[in-house]
Amino acid sequence: MSPRPTVLAVLLCLAGGASAQDLATTCRIASTYDLTVRPDALVFDRAEPAPRTVRMHDGALATDGRPVALRPDEQDRVALFERQVRVLVPKAKAIANDGVDIAARAVRDEAATAAPQAVASGELDRVLNGRVADIKRRIATSQSTRDWQEDAMRAYAQEIVGDVAPLFANEVGGEAMQLAMNGDLQGAAALRDRVATVSTGGQARVVARVEAALRPRIQALCPSIRELQELQSGLRDSSGRPLNLIESGE
Repeated sequence: MSPRPTVLAVLLCLAGGASAQDLATTCRIASTYDLTVRPDALVFDRAEPAPRTVRMHDGALATDGRPVALRPDEQDRVALFERQVRVLVPKAKAIANDGVDIAARAVRDEAATAAPQAVASGELDRVLNGRVADIKRRIATSQSTRDWQEDAMRAYAQEIVGDVAPLFANEVGGEAMQLAMNGDLQGAAALRDRVATVSTGGQARVVARVEAALRPRIQALCPSIRELQELQSGLRDSSGRPLNLIESGE
């Protein structure tokens, strides 16, 4: 299994096209684990290789269900690792929430070009606001980074697009038909071209806006994540293998 950019970097993939590899290079950190933040423990898990499960709580460490014997200084590092992760999680969720808002605003701006009547009527805002609220609820209640990884972020973006696409189709289709029926074939063609431009270039513009807004905040968290990498240094699993929850990115 190849290391993925850590969850804090993957947040920039919200709009579905941000380069995860580029972000791994920016922070130079990655992980093959998913993280579940439970009230009683941090649980890291992956399909392979071993250790497949790593559990931390209050200075105690277990891998694949077996406790790891730790020196007092190692217990302190495990406890500090857990504490710092719990501090970072709400910051990550805040970035994710803001990313949803930025993506929604960018979609609205694109819609103002392709379907201005839907914007003017308030229908687009109603649909967008409902979807944004739903996604934010899911982020707020989530305990697992699986809900923040690239695939999840793409799914959220697709949900937003899926909600607004019918509005585009209804307005543009009706307007184009009316123009054609009135004999304005050139106007109908121009309308289709305008929509095609939004469809082909809109996603890239949304991605660019999300990246530009969130990248500095992601970079600001990179030192904290590197500190986690330093805290795990020297720790080993129950079989004596080095514990690499966070790795250096390619």
